[in-house]
Amino acid sequence: MKLLFKLIMLIVFTSCISVKADDTANNSNFDTDKNSAEAGIRLVLEQQEKAWNNHDLEGFMEGYWKSEDLKFYGSNGLTRGWDNTLARYKKNYPTKAESGTLNFVINDISKIEGDNYWVMGEYHLKRGVGDADGIFIIIFKKINGEWKIVADMSC
Repeated sequence: MKLLFKLIMLIVFTSCISVKADDTANNSNFDTDKNSAEAGIRLVLEQQEKAWNNHDLEGFMEGYWKSEDLKFYGSNGLTRGWDNTLARYKKNYPTKAESGTLNFVINDISKIEGDNYWVMGEYHLKRGVGDADGIFIIIFKKINGEWKIVADMSC
């Protein structure tokens, strides 16, 4: 009976170690994937800031998914599609005086599932025609190996 008890305890003990080792490996992979995703997403946002600050709205739009399924939700309602979103930016920011200098503040990047992340943050526009500040929630998805914004809610 003592031998049976020792054998059961040995099996339970080694099973716990195996599960713990698997959990540690999975968490390590998750952390690596999350860090890589965050770095890629931050790079897109940095490139967008640079393009915006050069009044390069087409360059700014490179961070967005070039699809009719792109969604932008702002103070004027829902805009669908990459072309319509670019047209909206061109209408609202026709010159450097209106677009000014953009600065993003990233407050959170969180995984939703798979290769989908949301980003919560703030935008700050310094402009001669009056500064503009607001908040955003952006959803990024890795598409064909590149991080792209698939949905943007800014106000």
